[in-house]
Amino acid sequence: MRYVDLAIDYDNIKFKATRDGYGEALLLLGESIENVVAIGSDISPSVRVDWFRDKYPDRFISLGISEQNQIGVAAGLSLAGKIPYVTNFGLFLSGRGWDQIRTTVSYSNLNVKMGGAHGGISVGPDGATHQALEEIAIMRCIPNMTVIVPADYNETKKAAIEVSKLHGPTYIRFGREPFASITDEATPFEIGKAYCVREGTDVAFIACGYMVYESLVAANILAAEGISAMVVNNHTVKPLDVETIVEAAGISGAVVTAEEHQKAGGMGSAVVECLAENYPVPVKMVGVDDRFGESGAFEQLKEHYGLNSKYLAEAARNVIKMKLN
Repeated sequence: MRYVDLAIDYDNIKFKATRDGYGEALLLLGESIENVVAIGSDISPSVRVDWFRDKYPDRFISLGISEQNQIGVAAGLSLAGKIPYVTNFGLFLSGRGWDQIRTTVSYSNLNVKMGGAHGGISVGPDGATHQALEEIAIMRCIPNMTVIVPADYNETKKAAIEVSKLHGPTYIRFGREPFASITDEATPFEIGKAYCVREGTDVAFIACGYMVYESLVAANILAAEGISAMVVNNHTVKPLDVETIVEAAGISGAVVTAEEHQKAGGMGSAVVECLAENYPVPVKMVGVDDRFGESGAFEQLKEHYGLNSKYLAEAARNVIKMKLN
């Protein structure tokens, strides 16, 4: 297992939007790789693709509100030797464009990079119609697809750059609201490799997205009670790092999965499938429990759906009891 010391100063944590990390990555890619092109829609400023548009207008294509067409054009560009980055709200990109993603792109293993912005409840006031709570499930079930859910600004930036080196379809999910910055430029990032950001022996949090930070806060809460909690940053949902997940379960004997997504079919489901086949232990899944999103401020929604450190700590206490029984 890879251990990474994040050296977080919890009293002076900085918050940065993951969509900004994605936008910064596109600028760097545009400078270093001539074949990178960006495909946007009418929401390019919101997903930070306008930064690329303004600097590289000849390599930017706006297709308006036409998600299926976006994917089809990206497929054609990839066949012409380009590396297309298609960016839209995650719900619209994955939901409306799913048939084209599955059959046109993934079936032929085309080199299309997809950015799903405004993932989870972080889109806040826009409500259920814009909150992507199902797209990890519908993307990870597609053959040839790589699915990444970065923990913060720096990881989103690294993920968008790293997928340019990987042939085949990829989906990166990121949010709108600022997340706690828990990594820096020197923090390791490798597609398909989870890493432990806090050691522990009583329970293991396996998390993705902003829930990595919430898991770290929960581990601090539990430490005050004498409970030793491990935290694993599982940023790559597919391909899953089976070795690290099994080792975390072996050390702790109990697991809590944490994600800003439906419990059904998401990162937690992938972890449970892995452990059921390789190393069965008690598991509690923290996520959205078969409900649609609602309008509200991000912090309010985190509390409303039980997606914060308080609920993670409670899940850990409960799963430890299951282990002891």
